[in-house]
Amino acid sequence: MEDAAADKFLLLKLLRTPMPFGKYQGKIIIDLPEAYLLWFQRKGFPEGEIGKLLQLALEIEVSGSRELVKSLKNA
Repeated sequence: MEDAAADKFLLLKLLRTPMPFGKYQGKIIIDLPEAYLLWFQRKGFPEGEIGKLLQLALEIEVSGSRELVKSLKNA
């Protein structure tokens, strides 16, 4: 049960956390362009929570689930 709660918390963070630096500073992480996420994948994701959120955003984008996840923002 703890894993489900942690996953839900991480999804909520993904929907609310702005990018703290770089070209898209201030843009919510789930809204970052796929090309930018792929750039991080090639160069290396940052350490810590931001890196985890960027990786998750890319996984969601690649799976084709971005709009589904974004719909949770208003739920």
